[in-house]
Amino acid sequence: MHGFHHGERRSKGFGAMAAAFGRGSKFGPDGPFGRDGPFGPGGPFGGGGRRGKRFAGEALRLMVLGLLNEQPQHGYQLIRSFAEKSGEGYTPSPGVLYPILSLLEDQELVEAVLGEQKTRRVFDLTETGRDEVTAREAEIEALFARLSAMADQANSAHAAPIKRAMMNLRTAAVQRMTREGADSETAFSIAAILDEAAQKIERF
Repeated sequence: MHGFHHGERRSKGFGAMAAAFGRGSKFGPDGPFGRDGPFGPGGPFGGGGRRGKRFAGEALRLMVLGLLNEQPQHGYQLIRSFAEKSGEGYTPSPGVLYPILSLLEDQELVEAVLGEQKTRRVFDLTETGRDEVTAREAEIEALFARLSAMADQANSAHAAPIKRAMMNLRTAAVQRMTREGADSETAFSIAAILDEAAQKIERF
């Protein structure tokens, strides 16, 4: 009988975890605390490393053209330009950026030239590339507006304490789950605490 109740508790525990972490739930991929939510690793308040998958390939291609239209830049400068325009909210990795630059070269939209210091090659738009920027100016401006919105969120004074608290919460949860003795019951208990906190915030 004891085994039955223990198994029943485990079953309910896994059910609750599935409800908490499933798609569309608070902690699922699409939820506010999930992978792609504002408080998840890919969100402005998540503090979860690089966020290099927020834009599709065509959007990135257009933004790179837009940045090079402002001035010739080498790869690292382009990465920093993305970071500055987004308030550090979006920084494409070299593994994402350089294939796009190679594609743009193949399309004869950009070319590698010597920079002003004549010591390092930078990417600059060709005439065809400038024509592409002119033809798709509205799309590029809309994409840059998205980067500016990220910067506004990241720089908000009201968001700073929330971001700090969410980073502390994420660190505490990860550290507890990586300690010896962590099991499914531990995961369920942590999920219950997080769910309770989310409900309190919703009622606030």
